Amino acid sequence: MVLLARDIMDSQVLTVPGSSDALSCAQIMVARRKGYAVVQAPVGTAVGIVTEWDFLEKVLAAGRDPSRVLVADLASPIVRPCTPETPAEDVVAVMASEGIRRMIVRSGDQVVGIITSRDVLAMFRQYVDKLSSEIAGYHSDPSPLG
Repeated sequence: MVLLARDIMDSQVLTVPGSSDALSCAQIMVARRKGYAVVQAPVGTAVGIVTEWDFLEKVLAAGRDPSRVLVADLASPIVRPCTPETPAEDVVAVMASEGIRRMIVRSGDQVVGIITSRDVLAMFRQYVDKLSSEIAGYHSDPSPLG
């Protein structure tokens, strides 16, 4: 059985309008316990993603007032989205090779999910647990001969 992006993605994507200020966005991220927010244009299409690192680097370390900075100005473009039908192994390969911690899942222009590095780790753990169980099933205690 091949796992697909839709099998491991979180469909509860946190989105904010690009006109939101960084302080409001950060408060929403904390309340929802998310390390990111997908930034939407006025027409509702996703134009980028803002992460906790963006807040540290572009607001806090830069000494900027978060209530005066728009998330649209902080966001990174979504450069490597995948589709719900993308094999999970391809998603993981891209995330690992390009250092991507969050992969946006799109169906057409709509964001339908997100895959985070935590999702990948959880998938890997389930795989290892299943493999370990299967290996243990092949093990039998040898009976003494004779």
